Amino acid sequence: MSEKHLFSKEAKKKLRELAEGIDFTMMETNLGAKPSHFVPMSTKAVDDAGCIWFLSNKNSEHNSHLNSDKNIQLVYSKPSAMEFMTVYGTAFITTDKKVLKRYYGKMDDTWFDGIDDPNLTAIKVIPEDIHYWDTKNGKIVSLIKMGIGAITGKEQDLGEEGDLKINRPDYPFNH
Repeated sequence: MSEKHLFSKEAKKKLRELAEGIDFTMMETNLGAKPSHFVPMSTKAVDDAGCIWFLSNKNSEHNSHLNSDKNIQLVYSKPSAMEFMTVYGTAFITTDKKVLKRYYGKMDDTWFDGIDDPNLTAIKVIPEDIHYWDTKNGKIVSLIKMGIGAITGKEQDLGEEGDLKINRPDYPFNH
């Protein structure tokens, strides 16, 4: 696997591609405790600043943890496409109606009583450290290349991995 670090605009594009393409992540909160707390979450969007957005219940355990410790880890995994990403960052909870309306969709009615549900919150994750693994060609091509490498003894390019560095001249910005 070759190493390819991406910066600024290219990094934001890759972050959006992976986070929105994989969609579900394991959100880890309460990082200083043993055990920490994990919950599966669906990514609503990656905004133009490179922040990742989720909807959440204000009474959830992860919201409770984020109220006392804003550090967060996200683990994205799509084994069928051989795409993976970890994101460490800072999370902020908001009840701003404009934000909630922007990210709320009909499928969210499964979890909430509409956009006016008093328990509806949004979580904004500001990434600080991002690392990704991407085969570029998917699982089947990667398996074929592994087989070719095993037969020929020649190293195959199975994809790329690297850090995503998002230029944030305005960090920390309003949340």
